[in-house]
Amino acid sequence: SIASADMDLNQLEAFLTAQTKKQGGITSDQAAVIAKFWKNHRTQIHESLINQSRWDNVLKNMNWRVDLQSQLRHIDQINTPVAIVEMELGKNGQ
Repeated sequence: SIASADMDLNQLEAFLTAQTKKQGGITSDQAAVIAKFWKNHRTQIHESLINQSRWDNVLKNMNWRVDLQSQLRHIDQINTPVAIVEMELGKNGQ
């Protein structure tokens, strides 16, 4: 719950206090250890969760343009805009 919500220190304190008061919850010592661990490793845990939830492919480059047809067999298709999109995908970290 702490990592999913990416809790700040105030939210963490409120959450852990509620957990210590809950029947069958955690002890004050356990809450202190969890708080210390979260304070020291919050950034790494958050980055790890993001990396685990990200797809393997990432967008490396994107080009686009809009073309107008100026000459076609059928007159009703002239000046019809056509969008062309080119996307380059790559593996994360490569």
